[in-house]
Amino acid sequence: MISEISSLFGLNVYTDEGRYVGRVEDVVIDIETRQIRGLALHDYNKSLIESRAIGVILPYRIVKSVGDIVIVKDVFRRRKEREKYVDMEEEESEEVVEEVVEEEVVEVD
Repeated sequence: MISEISSLFGLNVYTDEGRYVGRVEDVVIDIETRQIRGLALHDYNKSLIESRAIGVILPYRIVKSVGDIVIVKDVFRRRKEREKYVDMEEEESEEVVEEVVEEEVVEVD
């Protein structure tokens, strides 16, 4: 899919629906399998990924293509879907935020 890992740095990430997700700051590599495990994003779209962290790590398995930009599967819930949970207790709200992405998204502090 990519020729050099360094070519990923600084690329903008968009969903296959055209929504901006963030910018690649680093790459997570599994040294044993020599495979990319995730993309560490900086300057990410907080309306898609609700987090107080500086960055997040998207699992590489949701990447669809890499070129001038990175395109990922749109696994993010829309803001309107989350707004109905605003009045929930804090504990329940955290569970909803964890479900924003069907895949695992890791916070980077």
